Amino acid sequence: MSLPPEKASELKQLIHQQLSKMDVHGRIREILAETIREELAPDQQQLSSEDLIKALRRRGIIDDVMKELNFVTDNVDQELPPSPKQSVCFTDRQSTLLKKTNIDPTRRYLYLQVLGGKAFLEHLQEPEPLPGQVCSTFTLCLHFRNQRFRSKPVPCACEPDFHDGFLLEVHRESLGDGTRMADSTTMLSISDPIHMVLIKTDIFGTESKVSVGILNIKLEMYPPLNQTLSQEVVNTQLALERQKTAEKERLFLVYAKQWWREYLQIRPSHNSRLVKIFAQDENGINRPVCSYVKPLRAGRLLDTPRQAARFVNVLGYERAPVIGGGGKQEQWCTLLAFLCRNKGDCEDHANLLCSLLLGYGLEAFVCVGTKAKGVPHAWVMTCGTDGTITFWESLTGHRYIHKSTNPDEPPVAEQPKPLYPYRTVGCVFNHQMFLGNCQSSDSVEICVFDLNDESKWKPMSEEAIKSVCAPGATTSLPPFPPLCASTIDASVTSNEIEMQLRLLVSEHRKDLGLTTVWEDQLSYLLSPALASYEFERTTSISAGNEEFQDAIRRAVPDGHTFKGFPIHFVYRNARRAFATCLRSPFCEEIICCRGDQVRLAVRVRVFTYPESACAVWIMFACKYRSVL
Repeated sequence: MSLPPEKASELKQLIHQQLSKMDVHGRIREILAETIREELAPDQQQLSSEDLIKALRRRGIIDDVMKELNFVTDNVDQELPPSPKQSVCFTDRQSTLLKKTNIDPTRRYLYLQVLGGKAFLEHLQEPEPLPGQVCSTFTLCLHFRNQRFRSKPVPCACEPDFHDGFLLEVHRESLGDGTRMADSTTMLSISDPIHMVLIKTDIFGTESKVSVGILNIKLEMYPPLNQTLSQEVVNTQLALERQKTAEKERLFLVYAKQWWREYLQIRPSHNSRLVKIFAQDENGINRPVCSYVKPLRAGRLLDTPRQAARFVNVLGYERAPVIGGGGKQEQWCTLLAFLCRNKGDCEDHANLLCSLLLGYGLEAFVCVGTKAKGVPHAWVMTCGTDGTITFWESLTGHRYIHKSTNPDEPPVAEQPKPLYPYRTVGCVFNHQMFLGNCQSSDSVEICVFDLNDESKWKPMSEEAIKSVCAPGATTSLPPFPPLCASTIDASVTSNEIEMQLRLLVSEHRKDLGLTTVWEDQLSYLLSPALASYEFERTTSISAGNEEFQDAIRRAVPDGHTFKGFPIHFVYRNARRAFATCLRSPFCEEIICCRGDQVRLAVRVRVFTYPESACAVWIMFACKYRSVL
C-alpha cells in the first residue's frame, strides 16, 4: 500500500508514539544486553541484525508490537479505498471487542462503547429471564454523520446488560480535506451530535417504543490526538456554541410571537385554525415544525416519488399515546426514532414523505388541518409548474388532484364532491417556508393554493426559518439519517409465511372435521395477481389482470367453481394475519370450504422496502366441483 509523503510522515509519528508508549526501546536494550552476555562468543566482536531479530521474536517483543499496531486486516496487500467519505452503513455489531477491521491509519475514529445501563424503572419488578426464554428486548440505534449502527438485542431489565462497541469515522467536511486526518482544532469545531434511540420490542415483535433510562458510555479516540486541548478551551467552545444556539432560538421565538399577533389581527377567527409553528418531539423538546422536514435522497433504494409514497404508506401507523384524559397527544418523532420504530403518527409519515418528495425535486409541503369530524390531520401537497395542486395521503399512498371551487359563483352544474378526506387547512410548511392560511374560509374545498399571494397565505420570513432550521444552524437539531436497505430476504420470508399459513389452515380445518388437499400449481398461478396488486398500489395503474384470469380459467375444469380472496398486511406475523383473515366472511368461506373435490391454495408475496418495511400480500383460493 503506497501513501503520499505527508500521510507516511503522520503514520510514522503514530507508530513512534505507540512504540514509546510500550517502552519498546528500553525492552530492546535489555534483550540486546542479555543476548550479548549469554550468546555472544568471546572471539565474536559484533551481533548481526538477524541474531537480534531472532532474540526479539523468541521473547515475544515483535508479536506484542504487531498486536498494538493492529490497523489492517490479515490481507496486508489490500488497498484501502481513497474515498473522502465513508459510505452510508448500517451495521449489526456482534462483538464488543475492537477486532481486526479495515481501519484507515490516516483517518480519525471515535470508538463508542455502551457498557450497560440503569434506571429503566418500568422494568424494576421484572424477574431475570431464564436461559432460552423469549422476552422483550432493548435495541440501541445510533446515527453519526451519515453512519448508522444497530446493537444486538438484549433482554429488557432495570439495568440492561449492554456491551457493544461502534467505530465512528470522523471525517472532514470541506473540499480537499476529506482524506486528511482531523486534528485537534478540527475536532473542536465539529459539533455534530451522536443521535441514539433505544427501542423496546415486545416478545411478539409487534410493539416498538422509545424507552427511557441511563446508558453508561465510554468514548475513545483512535489514533490518540498528538496535541490535546485544555479543558478550559473545550469548555469555552461548548459555552460559545450553546450561547449561539440559545440566541438564535430566542430571536426566532420573538419573531414567531410577533408573526402570530399579526396573523390574529387579520381575522379574530384565525385563533381557532390549526396553525402549528412548534411541535414537541419524543424528548419533550419544542422545535420549529420546519426542522422536521429536509430534502432526503433515497439513493438507489427508491426509484420514483410514487414508490416513495408506497414506502411511507407501509410504515406502521400508531397514534401518539395519551396519558389520562384529554384529546389527541401532540408528539412528533425525530426521523431516526420514526425509522427505528418502523411506525408513527400521521405527522411523522407526512414529514418523511414531504422530505422524500423534496429530494426528488418536487415543490412539496406538509399541510396541517383536519379531516372528517374535525380530527386533526397532516398530509402532503405538491405544486406543479403548471399550477396543478396534488394532495398525497401519506397513510394510504393515495393521490388526489385539488380543484378549488368559488362559492360566490352560481353553479352551472352540480359540483362533484371532492374525493379527498380533508376538510380544513390551517398552514403549510417545508424546510424553507411556513405559510398561514388567511383566506376567509379554511375549507380545503374552496381554498386557493397560490402560495405567492400574501392576501391568501401569510408567510414567515425565510431568513428567520433558515436561522434555526438550516442544516448546522444550531447544535440542538438532530441530524437527518440516511435510509438503509432492507435486511429481509423477500423469497425466504414469503416461503416461511406461506408454510406457516398452510399449517394453520390444515389445523383449523382438522378441528372442523375437514380434510385438506393443497394444489401447488393453483397456488403458483396466484403469484401474478399479487404482483399486480402491489404494482397498482404503487403506480395507480392496473396491469396483468387479463393473463391471471386466463390462467385461472384454464386451471379450473368445467363444472368447478373457483374462489379467491386477496388481503394485504404490513407485518410478517403469520398467526396474526390468519386470525385477521378469519374475521372476513369471504375468506372464512374459502378456508372452511366444504364440497366435492375441494382443492385449496395459498400464495404469499413479500415486497420489501427500505428500513426493513414490507408489504405482505396473501391470497387464499379454492376450487371445487359444483353440485346442484
